[in-house]
Amino acid sequence: MAGHSKWANIKHRKAKQDAAKGKIFTKIIREIVSASKGGDPDPANNPRLRAVLEKANAANMTKDVIKRAIERGQGGGEGDNVQEITYEGYGVGGVAVIVETMTDNVNRTAGEVRHAFSKHGGNLGTSGSVAYLFSKRGEIIFNDVSLEDKVMEIALEAGATDIENDGESLLVITEPNDFGAVVDALAGAGLKADNMEVTMSPSTTADIDNIDDAQKVLKMIDMLEDLDDVQEVYTNVNFSDDVMAQLDA
Repeated sequence: MAGHSKWANIKHRKAKQDAAKGKIFTKIIREIVSASKGGDPDPANNPRLRAVLEKANAANMTKDVIKRAIERGQGGGEGDNVQEITYEGYGVGGVAVIVETMTDNVNRTAGEVRHAFSKHGGNLGTSGSVAYLFSKRGEIIFNDVSLEDKVMEIALEAGATDIENDGESLLVITEPNDFGAVVDALAGAGLKADNMEVTMSPSTTADIDNIDDAQKVLKMIDMLEDLDDVQEVYTNVNFSDDVMAQLDA
């Protein structure tokens, strides 16, 4: 149930991210440009672009902004020197962290990421040090479990690999390349998801059961996400119910 655990443990800080819409738009545009540059401008033939566009639509990005970003990627030129680099490391309590970046200055980005880890008790690791703990997959979440039979029928027929029900929400799991097709099939059947993304899902979790360590982990994640060059931060943290209650108080 790693997907459910991850979602339950990060949703309380989504509001902070959503409030910084300007920065979120900048990061999404950068990702659209990169996905378009690396493949077909038609999202139906470019799974990576399709996944980014779902994120853009969820952030209420306008069609004109999206179109310009795709065209920018196809046209080359500006941003050609941007590199995609992934950093891996650990936070307090053995929490595994993957940081995806897009940068035009590797030295700057590496220094900023390293500082965010060390400032909050973590350590930046070597390539491959935590990646084996995660797998890339599509996740589509419904908060109404009464939809299970209909969601299962539509999603599995469209190519989903699994459906999980934890009693509070449904988690539809897909391969990254099948994400768009499953989203379309569910939407076509009138099933509106509460959240959808292509993410790095942990195979195991690092349990945090004291508030001090939890706050260090969250401060580290927030500091990483606030960096201009950082696109995504993934962790395998799992806060205990007691810690969650204190965080939400």
